[in-house]
Parts: sequence; C-alpha cells; structure tokens
Amino acid sequence: QVQPVESGGGSVQAGGSLRLSCVVSGNTYSRYCMAWFRQAPGKEREGVASRHTGTGNTYISDSVKGRFTISQDNRKNTMYLQMNSLKPEDTAMYYCAARFSFGSSRCRPISTDFSYWGQGTQVTVSS
Repeated sequence: QVQPVESGGGSVQAGGSLRLSCVVSGNTYSRYCMAWFRQAPGKEREGVASRHTGTGNTYISDSVKGRFTISQDNRKNTMYLQMNSLKPEDTAMYYCAARFSFGSSRCRPISTDFSYWGQGTQVTVSS
C-alpha cells in the first residue's frame, strides 16, 4: 500500500518560509514520481513541483520558480517542498502525490497521472 503523508503546513506572514514533508511507505521509493499540488478555495488544483526519486529529475512550476525547491531524503523515504518568500497567493491546501515511474524518468505534476494522494496540509500566508 502506497500512502503519502504530508506534514509541515501552517500559518506564516508574507515573506516567511515553510517546509512541507511527505513520507511515502513501501520499499520501492526509488521508483516513484512524486509531486506537490495545491488547491485554493474556488480554484483548480495546480501542480507545483515534482521529482523522480530515482533520477532526481525535477520540475518547478513558473508560479513558484525561484521561491520553492523540491528535494528528497532517500533514507527517510521523504520528499520536501521548501517554500521561501511566501506570498498570500500561495495560500492553499497542499497535497503530496505519488505514482510508480514504470521505468520512465519523466515526472511532471499532472494530477490525472497520480494514483496515490495524501490528505493535504494547509498553508496560510497573511499579508
């Protein structure tokens, strides 16, 4: 059973930082494409970042490029989203998702591609 579990959300002022964590169970961690998505009230889910746990191929969306980074700790089966210079428009529920890579190094945050989702963690940025 693959079950992503997020943590690290909270409330910060604009310009602050947060680090989200996503732990994925299972012994095939090196074969995942993992991604972070966010969804604000009344808006569509947005793919923020993704990373192939085996190759390290990384994608960051233009909306957060230069402010957010994605990284991993293989010893802990954990993916991180470091969020700096946060803005009020970053306020959303953030979700971690995982899928098996099936031998491909391509890894993009396209929500329909992902089978396993966490429950989400709320990020609120005040002005």
